[in-house]
Amino acid sequence: MTLLLEQTSHRRYNPLIREWVLVSPHRMQRPWQGQMEKPAEAQVSAYEPECYLCPGNRRANGEINPTYAGTFVFDNDFAALRSDAVTTERDIEGLLRARGEPGICRVICFSPRHDLTIARMSMSEIGRVIGVWGEQSDELGRLEAINSVQIFENRGAMMGASNPHPHCQIWAGNSIPNETAKEGAAQADYQADHGGCLLCRYLALEEKLNERIVYRNEHFTVLVPYWAVWPFETLVLPRRHVGALNELGGDETMGLADAMSRLAVRYDNLFETPLPYSMGFHQKPTDGQPHHAWHLHAHYYPPLLRSATVRKFMVGFEMLGSPQRDITPESAAQRLREMSSVHYLDR
Repeated sequence: MTLLLEQTSHRRYNPLIREWVLVSPHRMQRPWQGQMEKPAEAQVSAYEPECYLCPGNRRANGEINPTYAGTFVFDNDFAALRSDAVTTERDIEGLLRARGEPGICRVICFSPRHDLTIARMSMSEIGRVIGVWGEQSDELGRLEAINSVQIFENRGAMMGASNPHPHCQIWAGNSIPNETAKEGAAQADYQADHGGCLLCRYLALEEKLNERIVYRNEHFTVLVPYWAVWPFETLVLPRRHVGALNELGGDETMGLADAMSRLAVRYDNLFETPLPYSMGFHQKPTDGQPHHAWHLHAHYYPPLLRSATVRKFMVGFEMLGSPQRDITPESAAQRLREMSSVHYLDR
């Protein structure tokens, strides 16, 4: 019998982490009497006297921010990783194991304006942010104790952002994190078995089928991955095989800025609210190995499902079994693709 993906429950395989996701498209019809979120509101003030990230303001540790005009990078005042941590290990019968994890955590403010987000910034402003990401990746990756550089943004209170000022974080550590390690192993094994890049071939297949593409330009493609877990999850891929942000050329940097801007506007237009999400770049480790199989990419994980007030919860079966989604990736891609390229606040 033919497997009709739009009509029946099925599982899809994620070759990047070699795990499965359950898809249940018929569940979009179920009534909802669960928790309703408060819709996020756009920031209206370009400067907030009480914001610890605005120019000239005092941060929580007492330091005064410079009156910066572009981006602003500083060491996180409440860093999750400490540079003075030792790498001593503790192991009791192989069951109780621990290891010191030194590292560096930094914050990057995208703009001095409190009311801007990627969706409302100009292409040149986004390009400057990407340039700083590349510079920071290169600088931190050259340090002997740093083997992985993770750049990520939590947007919105729903995703745990402690401050609405436009900013992201960098966590650079001695160890390679779980998700990066899984993706690295899968890409290396695919290259060894098939003689090519996993994501290069996946991107070529997606562009041929054109079922889950949201937006593309000369250098980058935005798509809803076939194996997406979150309702409107997307993957941003360079069309050239490149392993890290600091390897992008000038045209590619602006291509990424364009792709991020177009996606951010579509996200906000989806429910006419500043869409919350966690996003981050997966780039090759900085442990001195070549990592030829590694293909740079960014993951976007927005939690909203049906509206600005109904979110997807990862509970029950998702915690005890495997991830599950209701709306199909194809439907999600179509909705995002059809969103206007003009931000709803600018109409």
